[in-house]
Amino acid sequence: MQMAVVNLHPGQTVYCEAGKFLFKTVNVTMETRLSGPSGNGGQQQSGGGGMGGLLRQAMGTAMQVGQRMLAGESLAFQYFTAEGGEGTVGFAGVLPGEMRALELDGTRAWFAEKDAFVAAESTVDFGIAFAGGRTGTSGGEGFVLEKFTGHGTVIIAGAGNFIDLNPADFGGRIEVDTGCVVAFEEGIQYGVQRVGGLNRQGIMNAVFGGEGLSLATLEGNGRVILQSLTIESLANALKKAQGGDKQGPTGGLFSTHAG
Repeated sequence: MQMAVVNLHPGQTVYCEAGKFLFKTVNVTMETRLSGPSGNGGQQQSGGGGMGGLLRQAMGTAMQVGQRMLAGESLAFQYFTAEGGEGTVGFAGVLPGEMRALELDGTRAWFAEKDAFVAAESTVDFGIAFAGGRTGTSGGEGFVLEKFTGHGTVIIAGAGNFIDLNPADFGGRIEVDTGCVVAFEEGIQYGVQRVGGLNRQGIMNAVFGGEGLSLATLEGNGRVILQSLTIESLANALKKAQGGDKQGPTGGLFSTHAG
């Protein structure tokens, strides 16, 4: 399992999702806040405009927290700032696997699966994107994604090994197990489709294929990061090793994931 060791310049701030912090040097301060980064070096925006400014700031924070709550994300962020010299802070994901540092230059956003976020510079904005509407209707389910914009470095983590692909190298479109998508660049069209039609082979795929009813589709020209291990497959493997396999003989549609 990998970890990220971050060296901070004096006054530099990074933030992480609650629960991803490992260690820090004594000159690095730690502050837990409900608000996301403001893009101004990690400092909270001033109220401005008296009571009206404070109210707008409070409402903005409440909306951010509400989005993260609906998405099942951590409600708070932890901010780390080096004071009086350079500092060091360490972070890690929650599953055995890889980590990746993504560099944002302000021209393209990155989207990641829920819980992939580990830490980022305070100049990177964290948001929630809901992939629903036509995608959710045609695929039978909607998806919640983490969205990163701004300038700077963001660190993500996933399970197993990572592989980088570009759908443009494979005819412009790839189909992926929904649990294997870690992250992708803005410009990639992300959707969900049924596995086969309502015919004999489609039913066989859904019931006995181990993928359920849907596959993720990724189209366009840009970077896509996939992972070789999913949380569901890891949980079921551990359950099976303990003699409590809940997946059943068929997998797929009739699976009962551990949890």
